[in-house]
Amino acid sequence: MSILAEAGLRGRAAIVGLGELAPTKKPEGRTPLELISEAAMAAIADAGLTRGDIDGLVVCPAMMQYSMLWPSIVAEHLGLSLSYMEFVDLGGATACGMVARAAAAIATRRATTVLCVSGDTWDPQGMYLKPPPLLFPLRDFTVPYGAAGANADYAMAARLHMHRYGTTSRQLAKIAADQRKSAQENPLALFYGHPLSIDDVLASPMVCDPLHKLEIVLPCCGAEAAVLTASDRTQDLPHPPAYVLGFGEALDPDPFQREDFLTTPTVESARRAFGMAGLGPRDVTLAEIYDCYTSAVLIELEDAGFCHKGEGGPFVEAHDLTFGGDFPLNTNGGMLSFGQPGLGGGMTLVLEGARQVMGRAGPRQVRRNDVAFVHGNGGTFTEECSLILSRER
Repeated sequence: MSILAEAGLRGRAAIVGLGELAPTKKPEGRTPLELISEAAMAAIADAGLTRGDIDGLVVCPAMMQYSMLWPSIVAEHLGLSLSYMEFVDLGGATACGMVARAAAAIATRRATTVLCVSGDTWDPQGMYLKPPPLLFPLRDFTVPYGAAGANADYAMAARLHMHRYGTTSRQLAKIAADQRKSAQENPLALFYGHPLSIDDVLASPMVCDPLHKLEIVLPCCGAEAAVLTASDRTQDLPHPPAYVLGFGEALDPDPFQREDFLTTPTVESARRAFGMAGLGPRDVTLAEIYDCYTSAVLIELEDAGFCHKGEGGPFVEAHDLTFGGDFPLNTNGGMLSFGQPGLGGGMTLVLEGARQVMGRAGPRQVRRNDVAFVHGNGGTFTEECSLILSRER
């Protein structure tokens, strides 16, 4: 048993309430605070609780409308009185990190019931009027050559993987196509009602070679929230719980200075999460893995231990990744087909993992929902956080 498992964190907390808004391409006059509040109240109601039951709050930045004192602002707007507050910023790993901190707070009795909420508005027009309030790391060996953004970083990862292991564009495109098939059973998804084939992905414009437009996530507006409580408080609540069996984090701040660019901190975050849970990749029956780019999914699958390094291409080619397949992956459509509402994009994967484990996914419910692996990826494979959710404690 790992040190983390011995610390008594395994299975001490569970997700019991979910709140999620349908993403939109434009803000439509709404602010991040309005979206967050709606999702939060929906999650509290879904858990069969009231605002008075919430004594912990975990929030993250609203990237397009960031404010100091954000936990206080959100708490005041929702009318919460709290004993535990946390602000998390781990890029795309934020949502998993939020749930991990909430579970730890509950296990250590800093709070009994914690609300995790995230969301954002993303105005495409505003992107061209002024630079977005994002600070990309300045990297000595990439920025001088123009590779300063995420598209270039993940395209370089894809190209190196192709060069080293023979990965093909069709294998990468299959990830997007399979996820889009799952999105056709999710009315909330931004691309619901818009099927997609591998050939469609490959026919879409090349944005940053070798990545096509439909292999790159679409920023949008939306919000998600989850309510966690102590496992011994779940009996009288309306829905089956999704127990948090394990979580792990790892950080390596500059991927371009690593010995191997294609080996990421996911190796460590997944190892720690599985160690706390007392499980391994073979025990996982569905996976929700951060999909800002198809190349990100491929590399995270390898580093989490679902296949050996370099075998990601054949792995996704050999498996049906749809909700009805033999390796269900990003069963709500993933961010590639659901949309990415700021850092709330990672939270939609957390909610989907919990929803599947709870048996509440409706027409896209997977056949085996025993254990979900949920993973968030921040920066360019720099900040990684993994969660293990389960039907059984």
